[in-house]
Amino acid sequence: PADQSPLMRLQGAMTATSIAEYFRDQGRDVLLLMDSLTRFCQAQRELGLAIGEPPATKGYPPSVFAKLPKLVERAGNAESGRGSITAFYTVLTEGDDQQDPIADAARAILDGHIVLSRTLAEQGHYPAIDIEASVSRALPLIVPEEAIQMIHRFKRVYSTYAQNADLISVGAYNVGTDPAIDEAIQLRPAMTKFLTQSMREKVSLEQAWTELATLMRSENSAEGE
Repeated sequence: PADQSPLMRLQGAMTATSIAEYFRDQGRDVLLLMDSLTRFCQAQRELGLAIGEPPATKGYPPSVFAKLPKLVERAGNAESGRGSITAFYTVLTEGDDQQDPIADAARAILDGHIVLSRTLAEQGHYPAIDIEASVSRALPLIVPEEAIQMIHRFKRVYSTYAQNADLISVGAYNVGTDPAIDEAIQLRPAMTKFLTQSMREKVSLEQAWTELATLMRSENSAEGE
C-alpha cells in the first residue's frame, strides 16, 4: 500500500518476485501482477534522497534507475527452459505524461506496454486503451504473420481517423477528398464497437480474431469498390 514505509514498499516488490521465482523454478508458469512500479521507484527515491544521493531526472536519484531493471529482469523464462514468469506491472504517470521518467525507463525494459487514456475513459470507452500508443515487442513471436498484417491495417485506419478527427467533427472535411479518410469514417463505428467491452461481457480469443478478420475484410471490400 502507498501508506507503508519506503522500505516495506521495496521489500513487498522483492518478496512478491521471489515467490514467483520459487514457483517458476519448480517448472510452473507463473503470472505476477504488481501495482505499481511507480510506488517501488518512489520508495527507492525516498531512501536514496535520505542517504544523500543527488536528485537527477525529476528528482529521482540514480539508484532508482539501477534498481528498476534488476527487479523487472527477474521475470521471464527459467534458465532450464522449464517454467516462466509473465509479469504485468502498472506505471502511474502525472497528467498522462508519457515522458515521465519511470514510464520512459519501463518502456525501455519491458516487452510491451498498454497505455490507458483518460480521454477515452471520460467518453465511457472501456477498456480505455490507447491502441496508437500501445506496443507489443513480443507480437511477432506469438502471432501469425497474417494476423499481424490485420492488426497493422486496423491501426492504420484507426490512426487516420484520429489524425483527422478535428476536421471531421467540425464538418470541414468533404467526403471524397481522400479515400483513406473516407474509409476511416466508414469503419469508425465498427472499430469503436470492436474495441469496447463491458465488465460482464465475455469474448474468447478466437471470437476476437474472427471479428477482427471480418472487419478487415469489409475494409478490403471498401478499397476494391
